[in-house]
Amino acid sequence: METPNYKKTRFSCYFSYLAISSAFVLPPMLFVTFHDMYNISYTLLGTLVLVNFCTQLAIDLIFTFLSKYFNIKLTVRLMPIITSVGMLCYAILPNIFPEFAYLGLVLGTIIFSVSAGLAEVLISPLIAAMPSDNPERDMSKLHSLYGWGVVTNVIIASVFFLIFGTENWMYLTLILAILPLIASFLFFTSPFPKMDVSSNEKSGIKWGKAIILCAVCIFLGSAAENTMTNWISSFMENALQLPKALGDILGLAVFALLLALTRSLYAKFTPNISKTLLVSMIGAGICYVIIGISGNVIFSFIACILVGVFTAMLWPGTLILMEEKVLNPGVAAFALMAASGDFGASIAPQMLGIIVDKVSASSFAINLSQATSMATDEIGLKVGMLIASVFPILGIGLLIYIMKTLKTSKE
Repeated sequence: METPNYKKTRFSCYFSYLAISSAFVLPPMLFVTFHDMYNISYTLLGTLVLVNFCTQLAIDLIFTFLSKYFNIKLTVRLMPIITSVGMLCYAILPNIFPEFAYLGLVLGTIIFSVSAGLAEVLISPLIAAMPSDNPERDMSKLHSLYGWGVVTNVIIASVFFLIFGTENWMYLTLILAILPLIASFLFFTSPFPKMDVSSNEKSGIKWGKAIILCAVCIFLGSAAENTMTNWISSFMENALQLPKALGDILGLAVFALLLALTRSLYAKFTPNISKTLLVSMIGAGICYVIIGISGNVIFSFIACILVGVFTAMLWPGTLILMEEKVLNPGVAAFALMAASGDFGASIAPQMLGIIVDKVSASSFAINLSQATSMATDEIGLKVGMLIASVFPILGIGLLIYIMKTLKTSKE
């Protein structure tokens, strides 16, 4: 029997990551806009991120324990359509019902987050299930394309906002909602490899030290990455006082570009993943500390975008580490990793939003603002970034422990 050609299937996976990225680029770019247009607090804006990743977390947990009950092929094919529906709700509802704008944003977020959760759970094991000469390269390339998608969407959005204004953000969202429909078409016309979704001893989750440690590692790495991803636009605009278009392009776009380049370089050279993760945690921790304590705009700016380099491999790299330490992990194990990553991605940005609001309104920030040229929002953001350094710092200790105690599955 002739072996199917999975070239189009692999391309479909890559394009889906590019398409889905658009749903997650716009919200953090619009935090200040939503704050001004709809009078939504930073705590509630941070809660949008929490809703996003908690929804993904729920999907991850469902697949962790109930993956064998799903039609994987049909689920993957319908997944991008769900993204488009969510983006349509996100764009339309706040403008039809402006008095309930936040509820419209929440509903849209929940819907496209379901799709994102499905993508995390299914696309990585789908890539892993296809025959390949270099599976690590394919996995890293897949996750690098999310970064390239972020770069492309940030540039498009920045140009759009510069020409038409951020008050017309909903029209750009409607346009970008077309991309996931193309991804769905590609999946419907592509062959699928066999994917093991059973939960028997061979392919189910092995609840041992390796799985638990990798789950904690991806939690910390995701927290470090997504804190900056969701707040760099606001930090550039409020803390560094850069014009929005310039801040988004030089901040979020360059951050995503460095993240994508780093993942692409790893895909090409595939160095030791344990050492790569350790260096990444160290670098991310240093950058967050610099952002929090430095009064120099240039140093803070450079540190912000360098977080993109150091956090690039923390999520996909932990998946590679898991495959190295656990023999035949299966779809359920990938779902558990996605759940842990989403938990970190939900906790950290929400935590920073709460810190910004609390610190900005505190007597500490008011007194410091009066004694310096810093605004209270800037002080709150810098304190939040400093506290966020705890995630990569804890990751350093965890990875040292992993490198000393865990052997590869082939040893």
